[in-house]
Amino acid sequence: MTKKRKKTDDFTLLKLKLEVVEELGLVEKIKKVGWGGLTAEETGKMGGHITRKIRAMEKEEA
Repeated sequence: MTKKRKKTDDFTLLKLKLEVVEELGLVEKIKKVGWGGLTAEETGKMGGHITRKIRAMEKEEA
């Protein structure tokens, strides 16, 4: 049986999103062209980093 995960709140997700954007060096691009100007590759990298951070947070709590 799989373990049910707690849903991450919106504030935490936004905080992680901004943290990852900074780590990937995309802040200036987002300021110039907005979130819609990111490529699929960039958003995929963001998603992967955010997922890793969420899993690490869950592991710390357990």
